[in-house]
Amino acid sequence: MDVSTLRDRVDAALEDVRPNIRADGGDVWLIRIDGPVALVQMVGACGGCSMVAQTLKGAIERAVRTRCPEIERVEQV
Repeated sequence: MDVSTLRDRVDAALEDVRPNIRADGGDVWLIRIDGPVALVQMVGACGGCSMVAQTLKGAIERAVRTRCPEIERVEQV
């Protein structure tokens, strides 16, 4: 597996959801890929939001898994 290509694809998936996240005053950053897990950090207003788990598992994980089926889950660090 070419990790740099996978990282690029995960970043592209995050770009797809960023406009909605930024509209709420936050952002999401890819920290690293650890096997089948993409580790992200929610920042700004999203960092302490009570809806972060729903955003992470709903929009973000869905977008990443659609572009990168080898990623099994997305977790916040």
